Amino acid sequence: MGRSSKEVIQENRDYTMFSWSVQSTSNPIHMAKAQGVWFWDGDGNKWLDFSSQLININVGHQHPKVLEAIKKQVDELCFAGPSFATEPRGQLGKKLAEVTGLKKAFFTLGGAEANENAMKMARLFTGRDKIITRYRSYHGATMGSMTASGDPRRWPVEPGVPGIVRVFDPYCYRCPFGKTVDSCKRECVSHIEEVIQMEGPTTIAAILVEGITGSNGLLVPPDDYYPKLRALCDKYGILLIDDEVMSGFGRTGKWLATQHYGIKPDIVTAAKGLTSGYMPLGSVIVSEQIADYFETHMLWGGLTYSGHPVSCAAAVANLSVYEEESIFQNVEKQGKYLADRLEAMRRKYACVGDVRYKGLFSVIELVRNKATKEALAPFNGTSPEMGKLAAFLKSKHIYAFSRFNMLWVCPPLVVTLEELKYGLDVIEEALALTDQAIGASPVAAD
Repeated sequence: MGRSSKEVIQENRDYTMFSWSVQSTSNPIHMAKAQGVWFWDGDGNKWLDFSSQLININVGHQHPKVLEAIKKQVDELCFAGPSFATEPRGQLGKKLAEVTGLKKAFFTLGGAEANENAMKMARLFTGRDKIITRYRSYHGATMGSMTASGDPRRWPVEPGVPGIVRVFDPYCYRCPFGKTVDSCKRECVSHIEEVIQMEGPTTIAAILVEGITGSNGLLVPPDDYYPKLRALCDKYGILLIDDEVMSGFGRTGKWLATQHYGIKPDIVTAAKGLTSGYMPLGSVIVSEQIADYFETHMLWGGLTYSGHPVSCAAAVANLSVYEEESIFQNVEKQGKYLADRLEAMRRKYACVGDVRYKGLFSVIELVRNKATKEALAPFNGTSPEMGKLAAFLKSKHIYAFSRFNMLWVCPPLVVTLEELKYGLDVIEEALALTDQAIGASPVAAD
């Protein structure tokens, strides 16, 4: 008989360190097994994984086709150094070129490393130093990627790396320019041009953005934002780096979130949904022009596990699942139901200030007052009400990501209507309790 869940958790606590936490306060769930959109803890409780772990288990837990590809590759060849050619590496590179419209891929082990190398390549290719990024962004926890992030998790590790310049985001609900979508002239783009002028256009290598901002509020841009940003980059010879680590590979119903807006980036970074988390893998996918440059110039970058054959095999199988099982169509179908439910919540509950969504990528922003938009918890902080909301969902065995005054709804892309409805019903219970906590009635919010 195996050890108790309590013993497993204690051993993890005694001998391992947990991300983004004061270690003495870590309270991990013992995950014992998983299947599809569900996982079971060590006590046998069944949880609905409503955040796809870290918004990466896109094809669901334990998909047989991905598992089989990993097992087959392990039997044939477990490891090859980064200077070797392997069948899965070439297959994956070709497939990524096909789905992104770009040319070549450089492989890493995760999104942070992908963004590090994307910035490095942009600087090498352009001969320029500065990278423009957005304040409400997260690009990874390595030193360069963390500095590139606007996320407050960068504060403790500053000053970080030089050359990062930040601009404001397309956050329409709380527009930093005091506009509405209708009255705005896309100051969120035009102010970037002013920053470019002030910094010196010939000093800026790239603008690095998340396709759709993920863990800093899931900011869905207006439809004309990306065409305007693409035109701005072209005007000044600046590369556009599209971080699709979280928003890419089916999460919004397309390979890349930026494909909704009809533009092509110069560089795309990917991870998470690239293998659905089954194996560690990240990728920097570059345009033909950049690929051609490195045909005759040194690529000053390398990693022991770049192009790891087992990771690449997992990715090839994972990308096949998206197509063979019509995953994107399911995202579109369930995403429409999710959107309708979220909009109904916004109308019904006093605590719901805004809802933002694209496919199965969505967030609920919670407020104390709809009129003033006072947040239910401060930026980079929490509140008793948000704590109770998170605790209620946990008590119902709904695993969902919450941060600041926001609650994410990002289930695996294989979720069924019944599973989605079940999770959203529990979230509505939590919102009703939150309305009570702030002294508001759901009826009053109609």
